[in-house]
Amino acid sequence: MTKKVTFGARPGSKKAGSVDRWVENRNAGESEPMKRLTIDIPESLHRLIKGSCGSRGTKMADEIRELLTQKYGNQ
Repeated sequence: MTKKVTFGARPGSKKAGSVDRWVENRNAGESEPMKRLTIDIPESLHRLIKGSCGSRGTKMADEIRELLTQKYGNQ
């Protein structure tokens, strides 16, 4: 006797669309669309930034965005 095994959709396959919608709509209230920037930094600097942000209760992305705005302006 053989047993038939069926597999459903891969886990997360239903969520892929919702993740894409979240990325597209995460700044719906913003006047300008956002773009993602990826940089490599030393681990020690990452720990320092993360610890400082954690102690202030802020997000790393928000603080780094603010630093970039101070350096390059909000054009």
